[in-house]
Amino acid sequence: MDKGTVGVVGSGTMGRGIAQVAAGVGYDVILNDISEDLVCRAVEHVDRDLARLVGKGKMEDAARGELLSHIGTSTDLGDMAEADIVVEAIFEDLEAKKQVFARLDEVCSEEVVLGSNSSSLSILDMAMVTKRPESVVGIHFFNPVPLMKGVELVCTITTSFKTLETARRFCASLGKETWVAKDAPGFLSTRLLIPYLLDAMRLLESAFATKEDIDACCVLSFNYPMGPLTLSDLIGLDVLLNIADSMYASFKDPKFAAPILLEKKVKAGQLGRKTGKGFYDYS
Repeated sequence: MDKGTVGVVGSGTMGRGIAQVAAGVGYDVILNDISEDLVCRAVEHVDRDLARLVGKGKMEDAARGELLSHIGTSTDLGDMAEADIVVEAIFEDLEAKKQVFARLDEVCSEEVVLGSNSSSLSILDMAMVTKRPESVVGIHFFNPVPLMKGVELVCTITTSFKTLETARRFCASLGKETWVAKDAPGFLSTRLLIPYLLDAMRLLESAFATKEDIDACCVLSFNYPMGPLTLSDLIGLDVLLNIADSMYASFKDPKFAAPILLEKKVKAGQLGRKTGKGFYDYS
C-alpha cells in the first residue's frame, strides 16, 4: 500500500514498537491510548530508544527527529477515522478488544482494514462485533517489534483475500516477513512457544536444573538467541499467565496448564524485566 496513515490503538510495549517501525518507513502514525499521559510516555520511550541508536552511531540525529515527527498522539478513538489501516494492540482481554473493534467499525471508513496484534485471542470474536468481519485480520507482531522480522497474519473464516493481501503488503512495507495462521487459540507461534516456556518453568520449579543451566542449554545447544526463562521475563510473566490460562481453558491440555511457580511470581508482582524482577533480578 502507498504510505498513508496507520492507526495504532494501545501505546504499551507492542503498540509503541509498531508505531516506531511504521513511522520509520514514512507512515504517519496516530498512536492512541486512554490517557494523554500514557501516549506521551510511549513517545518518550521511543525517543529514548532512538537516542541510544544515535549514541551508538546506528542512526543520524536528523533521522531520529524525522521519525518522531511522524508519530501523533490521540486519546479519542474517533481520530482513527483518518487512518488507512488500524492495528489494535491493547492488553490481552477479549471483551476490551471487542469494545475497541465496535468503536473502530463506527468511525473508520468501509475500506479500512482492522487488524489485531493479539497473540492468542479469537480474531473472529472481534470481527463479529463489526459490520465488516471480512475486513478484520490478525496482525501479530513480536517483541521487540523494531528488531523482530516476522509477523503472523491470522485469517478467520470471514477474512477476505483482499484483506489478507492488504495486511501482507503493509507488513512487507515495514520490512517484515509474514506467514499465515488459522484463527485458533494461540494461532501457530504461541501454540509452539507456550509449552516450551512452561516446560522450562516446570524444570526450574521441580529443582531439576537451575535457571542459568536451563537457559544455557537452549542457547548453546539449539542456537537460540536467549533461553526460555530470559525470554519469559522479556515477554512478561503476567502476559504468559493470561495466555496459558486462556489456552488451557480452550484445549484442556495439561501442556498449557500454568505452573504454580508462574502463578506465584505474578501474584508477587515479579513480572519480568518491566518490574525489575522475574526469574532474574534486573534491578
